[in-house]
Amino acid sequence: MSAETSVPRPRESDVDISDSALFQGMLSEAEFAFAFFDAEGRIQRVNDVFCEVVVNVPAERLTGRPPVEVLTADLSQIITHAVQAVIESDAPVTEGRVRVRSAEGDTRHWSLSFSPVHDEAGELRAVALVGMDVTESRQTEEALRRSEERYRSLVEAQSQLVWITSPTGAVVEDAPQWRAITGQGLEEYLANGWLEVVHPEERQQTEEAWREALRGRTMFEWNYRVRTRASGYRHFEVRAVPIIRHGRVVEWVGANTDVTPQREAEEMRGRLTDQLGAAALRTARLQGATAMLAEALTVEQVVQVIIDVGRTALAADRSAVALLDTDRAALKLINGEGIPEASGASGEEIPLSSSSVMTMAVNSRRPVFAESPDSLRAQLLEAGGDEEVLANYLASSDERAWVGLPLLAAGRALGALRFSFTRPQKISQEDGVFLEALAGQCALAVERATLFEREHRTAETLQRSLLPDRLPVIKGLELAQRFRSGSRHVQVGGDWYDAFVLQDGRVAAVVGDVMGKGVKAAAGMGRIRNAMRALALTNPPPAAVLTGLDRVFEATEEEEQVTTLAYMVVEPVTGEGTLALAGHPPPVLVSPQGTAILCDAEPGTPLGWPTSRRQFRFVVPPGHTAVLYSDGLVENRKRGLDAGLADLCSVVTEAPPEVVKSPHMLLDFLVDRMLSGYEQDDDVTALAIHVPPATKSD
Repeated sequence: MSAETSVPRPRESDVDISDSALFQGMLSEAEFAFAFFDAEGRIQRVNDVFCEVVVNVPAERLTGRPPVEVLTADLSQIITHAVQAVIESDAPVTEGRVRVRSAEGDTRHWSLSFSPVHDEAGELRAVALVGMDVTESRQTEEALRRSEERYRSLVEAQSQLVWITSPTGAVVEDAPQWRAITGQGLEEYLANGWLEVVHPEERQQTEEAWREALRGRTMFEWNYRVRTRASGYRHFEVRAVPIIRHGRVVEWVGANTDVTPQREAEEMRGRLTDQLGAAALRTARLQGATAMLAEALTVEQVVQVIIDVGRTALAADRSAVALLDTDRAALKLINGEGIPEASGASGEEIPLSSSSVMTMAVNSRRPVFAESPDSLRAQLLEAGGDEEVLANYLASSDERAWVGLPLLAAGRALGALRFSFTRPQKISQEDGVFLEALAGQCALAVERATLFEREHRTAETLQRSLLPDRLPVIKGLELAQRFRSGSRHVQVGGDWYDAFVLQDGRVAAVVGDVMGKGVKAAAGMGRIRNAMRALALTNPPPAAVLTGLDRVFEATEEEEQVTTLAYMVVEPVTGEGTLALAGHPPPVLVSPQGTAILCDAEPGTPLGWPTSRRQFRFVVPPGHTAVLYSDGLVENRKRGLDAGLADLCSVVTEAPPEVVKSPHMLLDFLVDRMLSGYEQDDDVTALAIHVPPATKSD
């Protein structure tokens, strides 16, 4: 009997080998499963390993029975079909791998081979089954497969294209993913085609970097743009490493990662950052301009702020402001230097009928943006401008971009702004919004400043109407006064002065200060001034007048009202006089030599405070000048009263002799010097009483 199997042929001529000790030992010690089946497919002989495979079914239960009766359905079906195939074909059959669950619940993998067994006559007498446990190799293969799948998934998830080249950098293997993106054919790709789809601007540097990596056998890291099948470009980062064996490079393995989304996101972030930065800068500039415009009170100050903003925030080379004169249907230039003469402006007026950037803005109530001379030409010609005049202007001007902004308040045109640049200027939509917002703030500031100037003039007129029209002219006495309004908010102040001749020929002089601003202070000033005159003409001694004013004050004024004054009565020619103070700064006596002496009289209390009023002898010798003044001359936010009085005496000593001799020149000198370097925040009132020096004719 012969058998086409690796199992040794038994010495007996029959298939019954139950008496063979050698075969029995082999079956019991073997690590593989073994079984014999007769020609009818019944199990004839099995070893212990086979019994374990079929979940510990004893050998005696298996012998002489077909597999379908003693094995599990799936295993019996596999064995039955394989045995039948061997019997029918008289050829070996390999079943491959069979998964079997052990008694412990583990899954084991077996490889089964079925071989025919022949007798000496060549007749098929049996079928031999040999089974090998391939669980470990199967697990190893499965682990390798999972590893490959993970790697492939990772590569695909990262948009990576893997490629391989020879040690010299020649492409030797196909990269289907690369060709799917670039649209290249296989021959084109293998013929160094990868470099042909690199962006032309980056191709040479990429090739040089790749050659350098090949020469140095170092990692190749680069990034470039690749032309895609759709003729667009995508950004790739590439990394390639040499595979070295026994000190030699056997191949290069590289991977290209598509980083287009990241690059686009970075570019988008960059653009957003730039836009946000520009928006923040525009907002800061608008806030700064608004703050400066809020502090500007006059039209002149507003115009200066607009010029500064045009220079700093817009980088404009020229700025101009014009206000609308509705009666003349023209724009009146406030700062004509902002418009070149050749631009069509005639003097200080631009008729609305003419064609210019400013008139277009006012007539249309919309901003005008001309980013180039061609743009300006087209817009002005469309508005009816003269082509020859426009051509001459553009040929002679260095301006290359223009902005015209209407100044609108509640839809009413107040004027226009004009900014020009000596270079073409791109004006974005965001810039346009900023400029319109700036024009709105400027319009409010211009309207406020115009109203301020009108009301300030009215306030000054009202305040001056409450003061004497002129001072009396008295022989043997010279009087001079100075009044400088410090009202920054168009309100009437409370400073006042007065001088008049009493019935006995002496002269009464007074400087007072009703604290506060507005109509209330002005009304109080008027009442005190009128009461002062009435009391002085009736009972002129200063102490008596102040006592009477205290009673008037208690009857007519509110308790919180504070009013101070300095009142003196002086004899012409001799300068003999008396003085009383009601909480007021002391007068200063200026000698012909330019020395200053502060009166040391008791300052007293403001009017209305219960006190016993006192008067003091106060002489203005011939050639001397007594100066009464309000606290605005010597006191402000940065200078206290004591320091101001010291400064006043110091300034007097600096006066030239000709100034000291003239009360008018002396007051001008004192007011100018005392206010120099300080922001005037209060009214300044000063009254000088000068006694001329005696002459022989006297």
